[in-house]
Amino acid sequence: MFLSPRHAEIIQRAKDHGRVLVDDLATHFNVTPQTIRKDLNDLCDQRLLTRIHGGALFPSGIENMEYEARRKIAADEKEAIGSAAARLIPDNASLFINIGTTTEAVSKALLDHNGLMVITNNINVANRMRIYPTIEVVIAGGVVRGSDGGIVGEAAVDFIRQFKVDYAVIGASAIDHDGALLDFDFREVKVAQAIIANARHVILVSDRTKFERTAPVRIGHLSQVNTFITDRCEIPSIRKICEETEVRLIETAFE
Repeated sequence: MFLSPRHAEIIQRAKDHGRVLVDDLATHFNVTPQTIRKDLNDLCDQRLLTRIHGGALFPSGIENMEYEARRKIAADEKEAIGSAAARLIPDNASLFINIGTTTEAVSKALLDHNGLMVITNNINVANRMRIYPTIEVVIAGGVVRGSDGGIVGEAAVDFIRQFKVDYAVIGASAIDHDGALLDFDFREVKVAQAIIANARHVILVSDRTKFERTAPVRIGHLSQVNTFITDRCEIPSIRKICEETEVRLIETAFE
């Protein structure tokens, strides 16, 4: 779904300030309040904003955004992060790819690789990669979430524990400034923890909007990963953690 320049700017202003107001936006764009109300209603219908009286909020807190809405946020940044991660993974490697829109961007960037063995609990990743004869896809069993095609639960955890792979590609719904990696579904977190424990090199992929969000369930800590790829990191405490724990920080905005 295409976002007009005005819609994209409205989302950015909501992200920057937490909320937007109809009257302020009407003045800023020099349009009628009725036009802005329609804009906000359209964006809320897409689950990109949450409607309030007189304006709208940027989704945050423990309410996760719908999959399609999340995929649109920072789409260009996710594509660049995916390409950077793919460059770290050689041909003939084994790897886990976890649930998430950014990890899916990595899977897309890996399609020109040869000899990969990809173990995933993400139906979208499996469906994209399965048609390439040079890539072997192994998919976990378990409960399938209807919202995003993620496979979660104890069966998926037990499945993941059967492997020891070269690389793991994981995401997070939020990254706290103390380095905590956070998510919304405790079942997904257990799978992510098993993935981290059974990979030789863990790659965390996350755009900078994850620094602005929060989630209630702890996956682990930034110090547990080997490489952190983001578009830009402007959080001093995160940079310090990477430096002190020898986590390689790659910022695609500066590549």
